[in-house]
Amino acid sequence: MSSFQELNLSKQLHYALDDLGFQQPTPIQEKSFSIILSGKDMVGIAQTGTGKTFAYMLPILRDLKFSKQLNPRVMILVPTRELVLQIVEEIEKIAKYLNVRVLGVYGGTNINTQKQAIAQGTDIIVATPGRFYDLALSRALKLKSIQKLVIDEVDVMLDLGFRFQLLNIFEILPERRQNIMFSATMTDDVDALINDYFIAPTKISVAVSGTPLDNISQQCYNVPNFYTKVNLLSFLLKDKETYHKVLVFVSNKKSADRLFEALKEVYDSEICVIHSNKTQNYRIRSIKQFDKGENRILVATDVMARGLDLSEISHVFNFDTPNFPENYMHRIGRTGRAEHEGKSILFSTEKEQEAKEAIEALMSYKIPMLDFPSGEVEVSKQLTPEERPKIIERDNPHRQNRETAGASFHEKSKKNSKINQGGSYRREIAKKYKKPKTRGDKNYNKRNKRK
Repeated sequence: MSSFQELNLSKQLHYALDDLGFQQPTPIQEKSFSIILSGKDMVGIAQTGTGKTFAYMLPILRDLKFSKQLNPRVMILVPTRELVLQIVEEIEKIAKYLNVRVLGVYGGTNINTQKQAIAQGTDIIVATPGRFYDLALSRALKLKSIQKLVIDEVDVMLDLGFRFQLLNIFEILPERRQNIMFSATMTDDVDALINDYFIAPTKISVAVSGTPLDNISQQCYNVPNFYTKVNLLSFLLKDKETYHKVLVFVSNKKSADRLFEALKEVYDSEICVIHSNKTQNYRIRSIKQFDKGENRILVATDVMARGLDLSEISHVFNFDTPNFPENYMHRIGRTGRAEHEGKSILFSTEKEQEAKEAIEALMSYKIPMLDFPSGEVEVSKQLTPEERPKIIERDNPHRQNRETAGASFHEKSKKNSKINQGGSYRREIAKKYKKPKTRGDKNYNKRNKRK
């Protein structure tokens, strides 16, 4: 592998990399550098945690000359507010010795404050699609100077429903620009976006999304239901030395809150939660506390944790087995970063076995099964509303059962199925004044009118 010294970087960028202690570029950084520097459109397929931010920022900053102009020249779109803050922070680190103005804008905060910040002038703007489009429509953000467009975590953006906002943004941007896109997975939607708006892009791929990471050990448990999963997780987390920094993934916001409330009784000050229904300040505080080690356990949904640079996570728990196998790879990719050894534990119910098999098929790897500690962990009989069997009220007098309905029901149904022909009077008039097909019919109608 080459070193950063072999890349055509400026002295200022080398100084910043030295301060950060980075000596060798990651594969995605090495492959992207010359393509982005050439000005060609590029699509990068790489897993979360492979250094994608520096992959596009190093060549962009290498070419970004000092300017006093107010309008931004580089636009970076990301799916979540947390990623906006993180990327701004990363850019500020690498641009430490450069005179570059960076601004992050996102929803959930005062738009007028952001308009004032834009008016002061910026070179690079990092934004969520919704807030960026609002600022562009209000004319607070002038787009005529945009030279480079970067879309990071585009697959998450499309999952979150930003497709139409992205299409609208493409329409209002200058046609002559460089497009750079990064995605962890290639889907039909991502491919369609590339075909419509990119010009002969160079595609680079690093690490197939179905390849299990060598430095992550994977294990799994078969668990009957949600609350038994809670009991098992609570039991394992008692070993604070082993599970010293734990990220727990759940499938949705409701499950995240349910799990948080259940674990909070035992691990009050050690646990925090993030999902899109939490306020911005709460989410930022939770992430910072977890990253600093103030909280040992973070419960999160897939979307909120994608792309977040959380360091030295000892274990990733897949509390719910993800429906899409690729999501499992994104989840376990949160641990085992920067050449550290990581550990992943998957919980699966009987209904989730099919999803688990799909994950194993994608990875071509059988996840080792652990025995359920039945003597130490209680198997709960409590079920969530989603797990409870649906009650069919066969004898409910207020619900008509069509299978056992009497003759009158079917007679009425047959009667109601008749086509309304408009009444006898209308039919007679239509017959008398029918539409003429021939000259003879026309004369016949005239004679009837005289009568």
